[in-house]
Amino acid sequence: MKSVELKAASREDMGSKGALKALRTEGRVPAILYGGKENINFHVDEIAFSKLINTSEVHLIDLNFGDKTVKAVIREVQFHPVSDEPIHADFMEVFDDKPITIGIPVRFTGNSVGVMKGGSRREKMRKLIVKALPNDVPEEVVVDITKMKIGDVIQVEDINIDGVEFLDHPKAVIVAVKMSRLVVKGADDDEDEEDTDGEGSEEGAEAATEEATAE
Repeated sequence: MKSVELKAASREDMGSKGALKALRTEGRVPAILYGGKENINFHVDEIAFSKLINTSEVHLIDLNFGDKTVKAVIREVQFHPVSDEPIHADFMEVFDDKPITIGIPVRFTGNSVGVMKGGSRREKMRKLIVKALPNDVPEEVVVDITKMKIGDVIQVEDINIDGVEFLDHPKAVIVAVKMSRLVVKGADDDEDEEDTDGEGSEEGAEAATEEATAE
């Protein structure tokens, strides 16, 4: 799992509204770090922080306080209800010898056999919750759908990565290949045409019989 450095500055205001508003006006995002020996109040640059959260990638964050660096993960971000800008963030300190729980994005690869035959791919889960040591957390979970036929599904229990425990329900479906509605509709149309042809044949036979009788 990649690590990204984020410069941080400690703050002593302990959450007073005036101080927090001043920080946001200066383009800073107030934050708190917990999980270690003590909680740390700090702030980070809004632009740098926004780049981290406006991506599907997940990173370990190296919070650089100048005299020390603390490894952490983002736990929660609060956004302004109107501008949608980040206004506060919670970080959790992580340690190399302690497992962490985190959501990891899913990436699908390959061309499904079922899709090439007219099926439709249904992606049910785009992120999986995993528990692992920080150095064992993958950047993404790669799911190969190449061999999937129409009617096949891949569930959480089908994915295995060394050192990683998946916390979602084992039977939860990650991706499925279903019969396409267009294919089903096409099949129905064919049946209708066959029925119509059949009806026409019967009418023709009846007409021929009547003509023969008349003669």
